[in-house]
Formats: sequence, C-alpha cells, structure tokens
Amino acid sequence: MNMQFQKFRKSAELFGVICGGLLISLPAIPQAIAQESTPKINPCPRIFYEEPHNTRVVVPQGCPPNALTQRLAAQGLLPVPATTSQDQTRLGVGGEAPESGVISSQPVPGQQTSPGAVPNDQPAAQQPRQAPSATIALANGTVNIRLVNDTAANVTFQVIGDTAPRSLQGKSDVILQGLSAPVTVTFEREDGGQLIVTPQPSSEPGSLEVTFNEATNAAQGRSAMRIEANGSVYLN
Repeated sequence: MNMQFQKFRKSAELFGVICGGLLISLPAIPQAIAQESTPKINPCPRIFYEEPHNTRVVVPQGCPPNALTQRLAAQGLLPVPATTSQDQTRLGVGGEAPESGVISSQPVPGQQTSPGAVPNDQPAAQQPRQAPSATIALANGTVNIRLVNDTAANVTFQVIGDTAPRSLQGKSDVILQGLSAPVTVTFEREDGGQLIVTPQPSSEPGSLEVTFNEATNAAQGRSAMRIEANGSVYLN
C-alpha cells in the first residue's frame, strides 16, 4: 500500500511540473507571433516613383533613384546615388517583397555596372561644368535666397536635403534663410512650362535673389540651381 502511494505521489509531481512548464511558455507564444508579423518601415515608398513625385522629389540616400534624382546626378548637382541596402532590396519599392529573381533597383542611365552596384569613387566635382551664372560672397558659409516668381503659374521648388517640395504662387516671392553651402535648389512650373531663371547677388552679404520668368522654348528652360562653397552659382 505504501509503495502504491509513493508511485502516485511521484506521478502527481511529474504532472505538476509538465503543467507548470506549459503555463510559463504560453505567454511567450503570442509575443513571438507579434514580433514576426510586425512589418519593417520601408524608407523608399512607392510614391517616390509615381507622378508627380517621380519628377519633383529627390529620393533619400540609399533608395533606387527616381527620374529627378537620376537627372540631377547626371548633371553633377547631386552625389552619385549609393548602393541599395539589402533590406531595401528585400522590401522593394513601396515596401513589398519583390518576386524571386527580381532586384528592385533603377541604375543611372549610361552606367555600365552589374545589378545593384553603383560606382561612387568619382566625385561630381570632377565633371566638366559651364561658367558660373553668378558669384556671391557667403556669410559664414550660409546664403539667404529670395525666390521671385514673375510668372502667372505656380512653381514647385525644393531645397535638396533641407525642405520638402513647396509651391510658390504666381506673382509672389519667398525667402529661404540660412542655407549651408553647397546647396541645390530645384524648381518646376506646375503647368509644365519652362522657366528662365536669373540669379542676382543682393546688396546684402550672403543674399541671392532668383527670379523666375516664362521661357518660350525648352532650350531656355532651367530646373535646378547649385551654389558651391566658394559662392559660385550654376544653373541647369
């Protein structure tokens, strides 16, 4: 009788240990499922590659270049886009996983490179450029830019790496203060027309006035301005 009682007690203790282990492990299961289901935030959303953002917004460093980023990089107004990271390649443009065998990348036209590889050992400063359109004396390495829109159309402008795209109404102006040189500003008429861009140094040190007028043909049109650290102003 005593032997049977001891066996029963050992069986009860073993059963208690098994049940206790199950109760401890159960709370961890929902947490593991929640961690696996939490999506990563993609820094290269699909909207960067759709109109109007495709031709008006510069994508962040590390993202596949869209049309505007490719054009400015080819003109020497932006650094050569960096290689797409593994996470961004896996997520794909828009945060969706690409199909097997498809790499989500958009190489700059004219480059002969393997998929996903972008050379970055040639600085943009080595590219030939035209004579500066104007020269200003910077104030402690910074510049204030007054944009004057003399056209009847709205103009979208963006300070690359500093501001999001903004709209400047026709027959109005805006002042951009304390921009650190070198700095690139892009601009585009919202009605699709061309712009004549005239930079003029102001009487106040470190200030530049940029006037937008309507262009009659595409050859006159300009869409970007670059102010170098030495005060040279280039238009493209």
